[in-house]
Amino acid sequence: MKYFKLLLLSTFILVPLLLNAAVGCDLNDPDKDVKRLFPESTGYKAVYKSIKQVGGETLLHKIETRLGDKFQGLYETMDVPYTVYIIYQDKTPVGYIHGVNQKGKYGGIQVFLSLDNNLKIKNLYFQKMSTRQGEKLKSPAFTNQFKGLTLSDMAEYDVKTGKVNGKPGDIKSPAAAVDADFVSIIRAVKKNLILMDEFF
Repeated sequence: MKYFKLLLLSTFILVPLLLNAAVGCDLNDPDKDVKRLFPESTGYKAVYKSIKQVGGETLLHKIETRLGDKFQGLYETMDVPYTVYIIYQDKTPVGYIHGVNQKGKYGGIQVFLSLDNNLKIKNLYFQKMSTRQGEKLKSPAFTNQFKGLTLSDMAEYDVKTGKVNGKPGDIKSPAAAVDADFVSIIRAVKKNLILMDEFF
């Protein structure tokens, strides 16, 4: 009976903590993924950042202003740990890999960008996606549209209205119509680039 009470008490304490825990975004198999995204790499280093650690409330407000939207939910708390993979060729840094969690229509989407040293997109990679359009969104025909884009390009995209000028306006949804997941992906790309710009 004593054991049962202790187990019950632990459940009441741990479940709320787990439900409110910050949700980070790591590569499932970094050795394999780094080599695939950066074939020329000879190594990498993982560094960990959070908005709370780097700049707190001031930085959060700045990021939200640049994004044009408020952070919300488990994926966007101030203490979410972001893992940035710094990629090396010999001892020279040649780029980064960084992922963010984004709420989609049917569940979470993990959007990873491989970036050169100037934070220009080399590749877009989905590690996790729950959507009926998954195969189409993961296809090179869609992901290749992001290659070469920078934060200054994505700044033209309004994440609330979906209105866009410049290069991001050329990105076409692979679905018959623009849906919530397409909009979420564009938001995640912009958020990813803003975080990288602030962290580095």
